Amino acid sequence: MILIADSGSTKTDWCLANNGTVVSRHATQGINPFFQNDEEIRLILNRLVVEVLPKQQIGHLTAIYFYGAGIRPEMQQRMRDNIFAVTGVENVDVQGDLIGAARSLFGHDSGIACILGTGSNSGLYDGKEVVKNTPPLGFILGDEGSGAVLGKLFLGALCKGLMPDGMLDEYVEATGQNVADIIQHVYRQPLPNRYLAQATHFIHDHLNVEEVRQLVIMSFRDFFRRNLVQYGHSDLPVRAIGSIAYYFHAQLSEAAETEGFMLDRVEQSPMMGLVDYHK
Repeated sequence: MILIADSGSTKTDWCLANNGTVVSRHATQGINPFFQNDEEIRLILNRLVVEVLPKQQIGHLTAIYFYGAGIRPEMQQRMRDNIFAVTGVENVDVQGDLIGAARSLFGHDSGIACILGTGSNSGLYDGKEVVKNTPPLGFILGDEGSGAVLGKLFLGALCKGLMPDGMLDEYVEATGQNVADIIQHVYRQPLPNRYLAQATHFIHDHLNVEEVRQLVIMSFRDFFRRNLVQYGHSDLPVRAIGSIAYYFHAQLSEAAETEGFMLDRVEQSPMMGLVDYHK
């Protein structure tokens, strides 16, 4: 039996699997070693072991595969040590979320793997490793096509009066957020990227408005132009994981085709692909 983790800063999705079959799935608080110290990480892991996983399941684990946001090479051993200290499992593989997405989407085949959620990322995958990665740079300098950037572009256009008449009033009524509230959250509150990404719910509900649809498509076109073009492999299939890719699949496909790329698969979560990869 193996345990697979798909972890972000907000939530960690855990899956117990046996030879490609899901035994159970659980969720805990997110684990990100870039922001959390060892004590905080072990507290979350202890809750998983004590409150969620029966002791007999832990005892039968042969391996743990942890894929997470914020996992840099220098942090891998630290995460292995924390997982071993809590679970006692010696075979622990710790990787970043991009290699997790690539393994989930392509298995042992080559292609361009993308993550489009609150942030965005991409990598050229050779079937074993991500051999090239355009740095995403975050929602201020990059993260094209992400929820945070879609929210930033839309709210900026909305507040400047560049959206159809009445849409600002509709947004205020739907969210309770006026222009002053938006500015307050973006510039004076923590985690502005998450706040901006929340606007994608309203954006998705208004894709029938041409100005909104074109804004989404242009952000996705920027994602391809500023990130995937650098890999020099428009001949390879492009596959994507994440909530933005999943819910804006049609617009992402249109942008890919316009920019000369072949998007042939989109998934909301990498978990089932990882279960298959590790069976």
